Amino acid sequence: MSLKIVVIGGGSSYTPEIIEGIIRRHDSLPVTDIVLVDVENGKDKLQVVGELSKRMILKSGKPINLTWTLDRKQALIGADFVSTQIRVGGLEARAKDERIPLSHGFIGQETNGAGGIFKAFRTIPVMMEMAEDIHHICPEAWMINFTNPAGIITETLLKHSAHDKVIGVCNIPFNMRHSTAEILDVSPEEVEIEFVGINHFVFGKKVTVNGLDYTEEVLNKLKQGLDYSPANIVNLGWSSTFIDATKLLPNPYHQYYFQTKEVLAKDIKAFNENGTRAENVQELEKSLFELYQNPNLNDKPKELEERGGAFYSDVACSLMNSIYNNKKDVQTVNTFNNGAIPDLPYDAVIETNCIISKNGAKPISVGPLPSVIKGVVYQMKAFEELVIKAGLSGNYNDAYNAMIMNPLVSDEKGSKILLDELLKAHKDYLPQFEEETG
Repeated sequence: MSLKIVVIGGGSSYTPEIIEGIIRRHDSLPVTDIVLVDVENGKDKLQVVGELSKRMILKSGKPINLTWTLDRKQALIGADFVSTQIRVGGLEARAKDERIPLSHGFIGQETNGAGGIFKAFRTIPVMMEMAEDIHHICPEAWMINFTNPAGIITETLLKHSAHDKVIGVCNIPFNMRHSTAEILDVSPEEVEIEFVGINHFVFGKKVTVNGLDYTEEVLNKLKQGLDYSPANIVNLGWSSTFIDATKLLPNPYHQYYFQTKEVLAKDIKAFNENGTRAENVQELEKSLFELYQNPNLNDKPKELEERGGAFYSDVACSLMNSIYNNKKDVQTVNTFNNGAIPDLPYDAVIETNCIISKNGAKPISVGPLPSVIKGVVYQMKAFEELVIKAGLSGNYNDAYNAMIMNPLVSDEKGSKILLDELLKAHKDYLPQFEEETG
């Protein structure tokens, strides 16, 4: 019996993570075929990653056939799972998403603020086309979306594409669970966090270890300045007042919204001294791909963890494993709300704990939003809906509405300046906005 996984964006430096995850789980997830797919611009990287992946599989001794191609439609034939990890425009586009807002005194970040809006705008048309292909070529395949902004992309596909077997994943909840385990000096398997919110704006409502409530202890540790941020986000710490008042576990991305001035000052300083995060990542990627080309390398190098994608393979592979084996275990993913948070629409995509089975993800009820975050989660969800509308329509006013209603922009004249500059900078990747960028 065959089990085929297609990795779209296969030339990514993250791909060795997912190959490692598949190899480690092969006894329970008996993958027979992996196909790595990329675009013409990523052809050289795809070759390098493909050859490293083959060496990793050869070392493992697992009977997995791995190939790579630029022909997405051909690759999708017979797929059981399709993992998507694309970056439309590459790191060069990310650098513009960071550089242009920072140059005007706004947060420049790849999935938040103005940069996140334009990452979504570039990505939505490509992902819609991809979902259409999957629906027609391998309609039973599960689409595991890692492409950021993961919540926005997942909601776009679930609401507007023909394919409904889509689950969005992010390594932040997984990272929070592992870091919380480190803080408490227990194993991650013993820790459960009740999450409430949406992608990159999710809070930890309750922490338990083997069923016992450890929320207070974790919050007290955070007040002491313990860090649980991934490699790509520098932690500024949280004040005792914030922790005591909200009684919620923030995620690393919350600093963009609740420590905006400090983050902006830090980012502008770093931008002036060392360039943007994207430019630093480009340097890191160069060194990673030099490592990958070493014919004696047959493992995922530890340097990959500096890329900010820790636990990537665990999230994606655990999800595929649970669907394939109908495990009915609990994982944190992005899917339709379906009443889990009664304050939000049924068809809003949230990031929440779900029971994972052969039927996909079933959200576990988490109850109403805590009053302290209710308003801001409403705003963030309404903002996401504006981004989706503009990403599909290509209408200038829709895009302006998304920009001005983003809490990290929220400036009448600044919104237009950012919108116009970013439309011009990314015009080659915005076919839906052709009239606006022509």
